[in-house]
Amino acid sequence: MGGRQRPPRARAPRQGRPAGGGARVNSRAAFARIEGFLAWEAEVAAAERDARAFAAQFPWLPAAEREILEQAYAADRLRYAEEVVDRAVERCRRLAARYRVECRRICARWAALCLSVALVAALFAVVPAVLGG
Repeated sequence: MGGRQRPPRARAPRQGRPAGGGARVNSRAAFARIEGFLAWEAEVAAAERDARAFAAQFPWLPAAEREILEQAYAADRLRYAEEVVDRAVERCRRLAARYRVECRRICARWAALCLSVALVAALFAVVPAVLGG
């Protein structure tokens, strides 16, 4: 069918070294890249198959025009698939950022609560000793 569209953009690698289990993290990333590659190749194959089926509906077209129609159909479908993947990736990034902010907020609240409880406990321990003195 000719030239293939580029696969969706890969996620930028994280900076710095992973905190322990580096080989496991690298193998997970490698498996994710392989899985993404295979999924994209399956999408390309499906687009080419559907393009051939679509062009077969026009038997009166010369072979060259049918080939052009197949290429245009497949390219349009792959462009759409890439947009869908890009939107999903962007949504995941926005959700991850939102969850990070929320997690930090919850951690800050817990830290404030624990500090308050420790301070109250210290006051209950010290104040009677000072007053009874």
